[in-house]
Amino acid sequence: MFGKILIKGKIELLTGMHIGTGGEFAAIGAVDSPVICDKLSGLPIIPGSTLKGKLRSVLARKYSRKDADSAGDDCTAIQRLFGYSKKKESRVSRLIFSDMAVSNMDELKNFNIHTPTEVKFENTINRLSGIANPRQIERVIRGCCFDMEIIYDLTDEDEASEDMELLAEGLRLLQYDYIGGHGSRGYGKIKFSGLSAEEVIGETSDELVSKINKMLEEVN
Repeated sequence: MFGKILIKGKIELLTGMHIGTGGEFAAIGAVDSPVICDKLSGLPIIPGSTLKGKLRSVLARKYSRKDADSAGDDCTAIQRLFGYSKKKESRVSRLIFSDMAVSNMDELKNFNIHTPTEVKFENTINRLSGIANPRQIERVIRGCCFDMEIIYDLTDEDEASEDMELLAEGLRLLQYDYIGGHGSRGYGKIKFSGLSAEEVIGETSDELVSKINKMLEEVN
């Protein structure tokens, strides 16, 4: 069996979010840790790999063995949905995640907000010396939204319901966690809305698509 199901929705930031560029160098006077942006539009993005990795992480914490230290040690259901590579073994992910750029700049401009980022000052104190180490961290501001698209490769209709139930649970769990860095400091809290699924390739049964949409509605 071959088919593709498109899962769409919106991610709204409830608190500022920081997903960094990974660069270590910062010029004097510049922000120490900038957010990653789309080169074409200049708008901040949530990389598809970040969303995929975080979803897998929250599910692995619940379902995988406590001593699992790699994707190859995850439970079968997670491996089947997200894939893995371990030595000579591998499984292709059934999920394809797209990068997401800020999608509501026009709406933000109505509130006189013309940039989707802010700079927040963070500080750490050396307990022995008492010396402060201030840093400037760029964040995507609260209220920014991202249009999410995930493609699910349907290869077995009997397993699809279990796969989608697991994905829906991951989305639900992530709303009580965070995405990006500095989550314990309040960064990266998100909310999903408008989640829906539709067949884009293949001949998936209407019953299955309806069942998947019901699962997604319970996340909203």
